[in-house]
Amino acid sequence: MPLIAQSQSMHFAEALALTSGAQLRAYDLAYETYGELNADKNNAVLVCHALNASHHVAGSYAGTPKSEGWWDNMIGPGKSLDTNRFFVIGINNPGSCFGSTGPMHANPDTGQIYGADFPVMTVEDWVNAQALLLDRLGIRQLAAVMGGSLGGMQALSWTLQYPNRVRHAVVVASAPNLTAENIAFNEVARRAIVTDPDFHGGNFYRHGVIPKRGLRIARMIGHITYLSDDVMNAKFGRELREAVNGVAREDYRYSTQEVEFQIESYLRYQGDKFSDYFDANTYLLITRALDYFDPARAHGGNLAQALAVARAKFLLVSFSTDWRFAPARSRELVHALLENRRDVSYAEIDAPHGHDAFLLDDARYMGVVRSYFDGIAKELT
Repeated sequence: MPLIAQSQSMHFAEALALTSGAQLRAYDLAYETYGELNADKNNAVLVCHALNASHHVAGSYAGTPKSEGWWDNMIGPGKSLDTNRFFVIGINNPGSCFGSTGPMHANPDTGQIYGADFPVMTVEDWVNAQALLLDRLGIRQLAAVMGGSLGGMQALSWTLQYPNRVRHAVVVASAPNLTAENIAFNEVARRAIVTDPDFHGGNFYRHGVIPKRGLRIARMIGHITYLSDDVMNAKFGRELREAVNGVAREDYRYSTQEVEFQIESYLRYQGDKFSDYFDANTYLLITRALDYFDPARAHGGNLAQALAVARAKFLLVSFSTDWRFAPARSRELVHALLENRRDVSYAEIDAPHGHDAFLLDDARYMGVVRSYFDGIAKELT
């Protein structure tokens, strides 16, 4: 039977204290749940979302075609994370643009749209907000917390901020912090947005415009880093478009400005689509949260010391061609956890898809996750 999703919202009147020293008050969190919470309330699994995703992790909205959740291949009845056995929760983080309070909403103190005045958020802030929502649902301990990429960082942070509330952590295609190269990619994308003439210092809402040019470029940059060279060569190679502005490619004269290659056309399509639904200030906020995440920093860079407080059991998964969150970064986590004698399972999947592999169907990947959750389910019986 198809999984029907229904978005919900929860209001919090009490201010959320933030890492920066600021606070977010009178905020809402959008969320979805799938499956049933058992009588002991011990079968809950929190799924944390990555940069451009949301709380809609699985299922489809009734009467809305092509509305599948972003991890619908992973989560649902009989799937690797089986909603017949687990109560799965997806929460949209504050600062995002998919229902939770973010830069496009009104500041209750001024009545004006937050815009550039929305407070800086960190991974730790998001985890704290998630914990408050789980409190409202009566969930004191999670069977597991799971996420890929930035979502994996949140899953890791859960085990450090609330070590007694998490029994298992599933961290996919993630890292203990960003490399300088990753921060550099984020900065170039942010520069594309803030230098767009329509950005207006982040207060473009007041001017009735959207910095679409900057968003397009930011998405194009990001999308390149999510794919592997193998995938781009296999999918596009050096193929030219069939026509350029209606002119057959064999008759087209060389140009430095027109879109001639298929990969160019694909990237522009992705950029155009992204600029129609994503918020520019949200992009800045979330990429900066990625940059800031570094639990070892407070321990002189010693990751093992940082992870010493964790009590959860771990499954870590990486992908061979993921150069943005390379397998070596997952192995850093594995080694640091083993130094602390933690229970760790690790799978390095030989897949050609780059960073996007964590979202795609791969029988070995899905099998590893299914097997791990099978083990968690046995603990519940």
